[in-house]
Amino acid sequence: MHQHEFVLFCGTANPALGRSIANAVGLRLGRSQVERFPDGEVSVRLDESVRRKEVFILQPTAPPVDQNLFELLCFADAARRAAAERVTAIIPYFGYARADRRNERREPITARMIGDVLQAAGVDHIVTIDLHTPQIEGFFRIPVDSLTAMPVLAEAVRGRLGPNATVAAPDAGRADLAARYAERLGLPLVVVHKQRETSSRTRVTRIVGDVEGRQCLIIDDMISTGGTLGSTIDALLDAGAAPELLIAATHALLLPGARKLLEREAVAELVVTDTVAPRGDTRDWRGLRIISVAPLLAAALQQVVEGSVRAPEKRSGLAYVTE
Repeated sequence: MHQHEFVLFCGTANPALGRSIANAVGLRLGRSQVERFPDGEVSVRLDESVRRKEVFILQPTAPPVDQNLFELLCFADAARRAAAERVTAIIPYFGYARADRRNERREPITARMIGDVLQAAGVDHIVTIDLHTPQIEGFFRIPVDSLTAMPVLAEAVRGRLGPNATVAAPDAGRADLAARYAERLGLPLVVVHKQRETSSRTRVTRIVGDVEGRQCLIIDDMISTGGTLGSTIDALLDAGAAPELLIAATHALLLPGARKLLEREAVAELVVTDTVAPRGDTRDWRGLRIISVAPLLAAALQQVVEGSVRAPEKRSGLAYVTE
């Protein structure tokens, strides 16, 4: 690829991932400055020309979600006003993805609103990983490429699985994702059914499938407070699962309190990706293993660029393997 044809900028949400992607495609990150004023306002400046270039902006909207989201919008608006040919937002973790519908009559559909705002700011294309719900793609009028970290995580845990292992979905909503892991690893599947009591607390009602004496690989797309996984661990152990559980999840928000729920003797390893920058209080977590998605995103970036160069009139027809 020719570096003069495109430029990759990185926001402040996950600079290490940005550097890894740049190294993987053999280029330097675009020069930019991000400053925050004492009152909380953010100032973004692009320090090189983007005129008639493909612009990529890496910025997961992880906590602090609103701050990182607004920074991404500022990057996009700056690129649009500087006459960029096209702006692609690489959002490894898409915040507000759980707000994809109304539970009550007077509530916003926030995920749809974020989609509208990103497009209004000048974003022409979205690249993300493991959206919480696939229907979010329908909230956009621009191309959305939702990649998956499933193959990367499945291969990362394969060597830790015993002959009696089984894949466990922590709730019905993650059953499809867990089924893909089970198919790839050639393992049976069980589903833990829960009833939500509050926004942060659930109660297990039943487990569909046999876990007696089995090692369980618990699958999830994201770990926030750890409450869902904590109750899943308790339910599986109470049902007779072997105390050598594995957990694989894409987005490791790992908010305060999550480590206390998940760092226990019965959990052999927690495997996550670097879509979200690791929190400082998790760096000494011996059972936590982080797998990089930089190669996955670098490959997607290359295919976007090559597709634009070869067939500009078909930019919305991108197709790359996600599994």
